[in-house]
Amino acid sequence: MDAIAQGHDVDLIDASSQKHAELGQYDLIGFASGIYGGSFHPDVLDFVKRNLTEGKRVFFLYTSAGLGNAKSIAKAVEGKSAVVAGEFGCKGFNTFGPFKLIGGTGKGHPDETDLENARRFFDSICE
Repeated sequence: MDAIAQGHDVDLIDASSQKHAELGQYDLIGFASGIYGGSFHPDVLDFVKRNLTEGKRVFFLYTSAGLGNAKSIAKAVEGKSAVVAGEFGCKGFNTFGPFKLIGGTGKGHPDETDLENARRFFDSICE
């Protein structure tokens, strides 16, 4: 999220430390997470369930070891009549389970190319 925030007037909220937020004032709301066991982080999913107001335009950003997707977050916003503007995913550093023993996979990701692609994605949904 930090990469796409540069050059844009955005507010960043850490769903792990801030459990409640008034999101009604925003026209576009993004949710970002690494993929953990095929799902967005539980704190992000809980944040959506508690705070997302009806009918908001949303987007998703995520990193994964290659098997990730935004199905879990899409399901969480579905009950809020949200309009999904898009999603962006890229490879991320993975030290889950046995991968920790070998130093992880996806080292160096997201890299500058990934971040530039995320910025382009964000710019496209802001137009």
